[in-house]
Amino acid sequence: MLLNSDTQLNQKSYYEASVVRPDVLPRVQDTVAVDVLVVGAGFAGLSAAIELAQRGYQVAVLEADRVCSGASGRNGGQAIAGFASGQEPFEHQLGKAQARLAWDLSLQSLDLIDQRIRDFGIACDWVKGYLHVADSPRKARALQAEMAVMARDYDFAVDLALGSDVQRHIGSARYHASAFDTTSGHLHPLKYGLGLARAAQSLGVRIFEHSAVLRLDRGQPLVAHTTSGQVQARFGVLAGNYALPEFGPQVAPDITARIMPVGTYIIGTAPLDAALCQQLIPGNAAVCDNNFVLDYFRFSADHRMLFGGRVSYTTRTPPNLQQVMTQRMVDIFPQLQGVPVDFLWGGFVDISMNRAPDFGRLGNNLYYLQGFSGHGVALTGLAGQLVAQAIAGQAERFDVFAKLQHREFPGGALLRMPSLVLGTLYHRLREAL
Repeated sequence: MLLNSDTQLNQKSYYEASVVRPDVLPRVQDTVAVDVLVVGAGFAGLSAAIELAQRGYQVAVLEADRVCSGASGRNGGQAIAGFASGQEPFEHQLGKAQARLAWDLSLQSLDLIDQRIRDFGIACDWVKGYLHVADSPRKARALQAEMAVMARDYDFAVDLALGSDVQRHIGSARYHASAFDTTSGHLHPLKYGLGLARAAQSLGVRIFEHSAVLRLDRGQPLVAHTTSGQVQARFGVLAGNYALPEFGPQVAPDITARIMPVGTYIIGTAPLDAALCQQLIPGNAAVCDNNFVLDYFRFSADHRMLFGGRVSYTTRTPPNLQQVMTQRMVDIFPQLQGVPVDFLWGGFVDISMNRAPDFGRLGNNLYYLQGFSGHGVALTGLAGQLVAQAIAGQAERFDVFAKLQHREFPGGALLRMPSLVLGTLYHRLREAL
């Protein structure tokens, strides 16, 4: 689950409050010449930089704010197998064999987290275990059917529980079914992101903070212009997701309309008794329901409930946000009635029209990674690896995703958000009925 900062929320995120950031990195000055320019120092950009540096490329990363100050450092921390779209777009557009390859690649994205943590000594509270839950009989049937297909077509087995058996995995009477997956998991995203940045720097990657790309001249070489300097490169990777047009509207307008920023929010409680945490989520898994507008939650390493959900399709923070979020949490866990809420933060996740990832090329030497649609904690790492392979001349795995066709959101910049609001209201009505 990925989200960016929201200027209307004044509280620090729990993640920012629980780390000590290194000193601010310098802005880019004058002209810097490298092999590859990466725009965006989040998970995708840092992953690409690491992979490229390991292949011997000189890499510069330009970050508009600070490393992982956006979506990668403020998300729900859930690293989940698969895609927000499910397998349907892959099966429909690419066929069963390529859909299976895409699924297997998503599993490799979780292995990549393990590898990065091990190789670079990143302490980020990584815990295996993910619980998919259903809060109505209809949703329970849908979850059962989905898990049956995944077991049959993708050899992906889970521990499926129904009725009162769900209590083995979660201490809440709300849910009618659950599917426990030991492959996925959760982590402290900012600790992980800062660890990736240290790893990239140890490999010789130059990271420049407060260096938003205002204009990008395409061609050979690419030239990225900032307020204080420029970077020339043979290749470029755009990993700014939805925030790219916010800082540089002329950088890549040809892909902007294919993603939409959607607000989502998280509260963090005061630390809880460890025994209560064990009672509520016995396996310490990350949890997410299968509603269209979903709730997602987990415990932090210091036993805080980090509870996310509530969406906004405008730039405005929803009213009474802390009260609404707290009530949603208490509806699931009445045991948390009256527990203090220490943190509230939120912002935007980039979604594509069909919720499938949108990776591709603009010309011969410029690549882009966007549309992670809430599954970016794991998938961004894989995206960085695939784009590095493509730049190095091995594009077969990258092209599994680049072949997917994506539609623009209808209505243009002025009407696409209202259109999405109407669509969401429709799905909420269906779920209520």
